[in-house]
Amino acid sequence: MPDAIFSHPRLAPVYDAFDGERDDLTAYLDIVEELGADQVLDVGCGTGSLAVLLAERGRTVVGVDPAEASLEIARSKDRRASITWVHGDATAVQGLGADLALMTGNVAQVFLTDDDWTRTLQGIHAALRPHGHLVFETRRPERQAWADWAADPAPTVLDVPGSGPVEQRLEVTDVSLPLVSFRHTYRFLSDGAVVTSDSTLRFRGREEVESSLVAHGFRVLDVRDAADRPGREFVFVSERTT
Repeated sequence: MPDAIFSHPRLAPVYDAFDGERDDLTAYLDIVEELGADQVLDVGCGTGSLAVLLAERGRTVVGVDPAEASLEIARSKDRRASITWVHGDATAVQGLGADLALMTGNVAQVFLTDDDWTRTLQGIHAALRPHGHLVFETRRPERQAWADWAADPAPTVLDVPGSGPVEQRLEVTDVSLPLVSFRHTYRFLSDGAVVTSDSTLRFRGREEVESSLVAHGFRVLDVRDAADRPGREFVFVSERTT
């Protein structure tokens, strides 16, 4: 089940505002160009920020996500109705024949168990054409991003169109590596409503990720630094081996 931050009808509409400028997406647009990908699968597409940019650049795009509330936001951005939106996970798009699958925004970390991660990689493998590519990012465990989150407990208040002023607080609730749990609390100041969203991420090291890719039919071509977050992220560029 997707976290409330993506699936709750009041939280999905404010997600983009608190997510801020998506400077990270520029690097992915460049990778699409680099790999010459025409048909792109956006796994965990969320509110569709990347998918829309890709479609505007003439790509054939399929976005898949398990959170229907987020997909509703994504559809509203797709003014030309040029993107195929799929409610589900990576196993819902098998046989697509995509040139490239992307997972941005650290989507790869939401798969907490080995079984979930295996099922995702198998689904993506089946959605790609032979020798198609998979590119995704994940936070470096040694960087301990959760320490930064815990060090800044101050709330953020934004005036969100359609929702009014909204206060967001972030609290780290548990660190039991490789799992880290945290809670977002949102207070809608227009009516006083409070909605919380609990999340857990898995922090996989580089060797673990590379081994899992190889075990599920991929070849690792490159492991890059995230251009907008140097030293904080791994960006894996891999290729389906058949």
